[in-house]
Parts: sequence; structure tokens; C-alpha cells
Amino acid sequence: MKRFYSIVFLLFAFILIASSTQAQNNKKDLRISPKAEVMQIVGFTEVSIVYSRPGVKGRTIWGKLVPYDAVWRAGANEATKITFSTDVTIEGKKLKKGSYSFFAIPGKNDWTLIFNKVADQWGAFEYNESEDALRVKVKTEKAIWQEWLSYTINKASDTSAVVRLEWEKIKVPFKVEVKL
Repeated sequence: MKRFYSIVFLLFAFILIASSTQAQNNKKDLRISPKAEVMQIVGFTEVSIVYSRPGVKGRTIWGKLVPYDAVWRAGANEATKITFSTDVTIEGKKLKKGSYSFFAIPGKNDWTLIFNKVADQWGAFEYNESEDALRVKVKTEKAIWQEWLSYTINKASDTSAVVRLEWEKIKVPFKVEVKL
């Protein structure tokens, strides 16, 4: 009987230690810039964006944390990933269906948006301009305060939508058009 209780005690201790270790591992996995995803059907095209959401947290964002005139991952952690299930037109320029890493080169008033063929990248550390599928220039807009970076996809018609990156006090919109 003593042996039975000893085995039960050891099993209980093992379960307790394993669950404690798992709880500690979960704390390590907590992302400071949480992952998010937004998706919209436009016509027959699925448009999805997977990104990480950094916070302002009292920092100066534009021109300091995110430098002007340098390639930025348009989010945090992994490069932002945008996927189109059919061919699309971005700001009047054609882009083939597929998944792309989405980068930006912020400026004070205009941004260059980049759709790069290497869809899965960490940050912009291995960004290679020769892999760009498309670059477009857009104007920024003033916005109400946005603590956490976010993307929205607002359907404008049966065949178009406006995607917006919003963070701090700016919005960066671009138009996506599809064929029916």
C-alpha cells in the first residue's frame, strides 16, 4: 500500500512540475506586439493581411522609431504579409495573385508601399529590392490617435476596397481593385 501511495505522490508531483513549466513557457511566448489578421472579400477575391501590432507607448514613431526614407516592415516582428486570391490592381498597377511581404518606405507626406515576392521574412533584415513585385507611392492622411498599429480593409464597391495602415496620428490608404 505504501508503494501505491508513493507512486501516486510521484505522479502528482510530476504533473504539478510539468504544468508549472508549461505556464512559465506560456509567459515567455507572450508577444509585446500581438499578432493580428484582417480579411475582406472584394468581388470574388479574398484579401488578407497578417501582421503584428506595435504600440506607441509614449515613443516618437515617425522619423525616430520608424525612420523616414528607409524600408520598414509595416508592423512588428515578422514582416507584414498580404495575400490576394486573384490578380488585383493596386493604385492602378497590376499585381499577380499570391502572398507578399508588405513593406513601406515612410516619408513625411508620401510613402512608397512595397509588395515583395518573399512572403515569409523576419522584419526587413533580409529584404531584397530585386524581389519586389510592385512599388506604389501614396499620400498619408491625418488620423485620430491610434495607440496600436492596425490595418483595415473597407469595401468601397463590388470591385474595390481601400486598405489602410493606421498608427499614431496617420493613415496610409491604398486602393485595391479586382475584376469580376
